Amino acid sequence: QVQLVESGGGLVQPGGSLRLSCAASGFTFDKNAMSWYRQAPGKERELVSTINNVGGSTMYADSVKGRFTISRDNAKNTVYLQMNSLKPEDTAVYYCARRFPADYWGQGTQVTVSS
Repeated sequence: QVQLVESGGGLVQPGGSLRLSCAASGFTFDKNAMSWYRQAPGKERELVSTINNVGGSTMYADSVKGRFTISRDNAKNTVYLQMNSLKPEDTAVYYCARRFPADYWGQGTQVTVSS
């Protein structure tokens, strides 16, 4: 079965960095686009970034463009989200997902940006 397991969340000060990882299993990873979403308290889940199956095409939400970088390692069945220059408004639960629109989700990892 499809499994997506996120890691790397935590508490960071404004301006800091975090790298999220998502380990995938149960499907042919290099045949699927992958996505990162986030959901802040009281808000709807929103798309953060997507990457195609070979990593040659990426897309970012305007709110994170220039600060976040999505990448993947198909040899490790893992997708990453490098987050730099973090802001308090980036605080959310971050979810890894297969495809866009997503058809499978991970359990999420909490990212809190606060001083």
